[in-house]
Amino acid sequence: MNGVLPVLKKEFREIWRDPYTLGIAIFLPLVLLFLFAYALNLDVKNVPLAVANLDNSAESRAYVQSLVNTGRFVLAYRPATPQEAERLLDRGAAQVVLVIPRGFGQALRRGETAQVQTLVDGTFPTSARVVQGYVNAITEVFSLQVAQERLAAARNAGFDLAAPAVVPVFRVRYNPDLKSTNFIVPGLIVVVLMAFPPLLSTLAIVREKERGSIQQIFVSPLRPWAFIVGKLVPYLLIAFSELALMLLATFFWFRVPMRGNPGFFVLALVPYMVSTVGIGLLVSTVTRSQLVAMLLALVLTMMPSFLFSGFMFPIFTMPVALQVYSYFFPARYFTKITYDIFLKGVGPEVWWAQLAVLSAYTLGIVVLATARFRKKVG
Repeated sequence: MNGVLPVLKKEFREIWRDPYTLGIAIFLPLVLLFLFAYALNLDVKNVPLAVANLDNSAESRAYVQSLVNTGRFVLAYRPATPQEAERLLDRGAAQVVLVIPRGFGQALRRGETAQVQTLVDGTFPTSARVVQGYVNAITEVFSLQVAQERLAAARNAGFDLAAPAVVPVFRVRYNPDLKSTNFIVPGLIVVVLMAFPPLLSTLAIVREKERGSIQQIFVSPLRPWAFIVGKLVPYLLIAFSELALMLLATFFWFRVPMRGNPGFFVLALVPYMVSTVGIGLLVSTVTRSQLVAMLLALVLTMMPSFLFSGFMFPIFTMPVALQVYSYFFPARYFTKITYDIFLKGVGPEVWWAQLAVLSAYTLGIVVLATARFRKKVG
């Protein structure tokens, strides 16, 4: 500790002399959390809907109203012809177009199957799939209501009709309201912590190299591990400050619940944050330019955390080679732990394997950074 403390004091003084960078380092992650949380919102609301109701029967109007009553769709246009409805879709004025043919209501009254043409703007596939799912679900509910009315009418007329053989009853676990915020915000915490702490710590040793002050370290009796620990701790404290602000926003602004034990989250958080800062220190030991160090840190942290952590894209849908590649990034393990704690509320009995691998990864990063920092002049 006699070797670590002087490095700690020196690093804290370096950070304190640049308050603007310190302020940006602490508050910019919070700004990004807000920007991405709102920009990446997967909830689809107020979808512009155009309906060409060629039937104009009570049944067709009831069907359209069933879509509007959900609050997911806004009846923005009532084109007179299917061609006019398609032009609205071409211009981007409507995202969904319904063409209800003549005879829709008559077919329902006769007990037949009625068809509705549904056109969805597929420019954004993710939103298009969600919208398509909404239309299918609402249509199924409307169809069930019609079937129940037919059954009641048949019984009143003296007919004995059997009830449906199978009626699916859905129950959504872990995120019953299907709010994308509950999924996106915890994932963003993982990504932001993977991006900013390494960017700061990656300059720790490179800055010493550019100034030439690293030579004083080389000729001192300071051991490499003490130098690495002294550089790691200040940026780890900054990372915890960033995390504190993001958690406050998560709980009190976005109202995202943590269903699991907060102590378990802290338990998994410590090795993850040490690994993120350690990656920055490792990069700084192999580079000599601050610009190169920052670019390399971005390539090794932010990009993989978006693509290979399971935050933006499910890992099981990727090719096998990319699934194997994702094991080299700590964000993959901590993302799984974060969702297990925030959404599922489960304990270490479920994610202990991820924690073990993450801890081993963190130890390996720190040891490798220490080994790469060799005290030699020149």
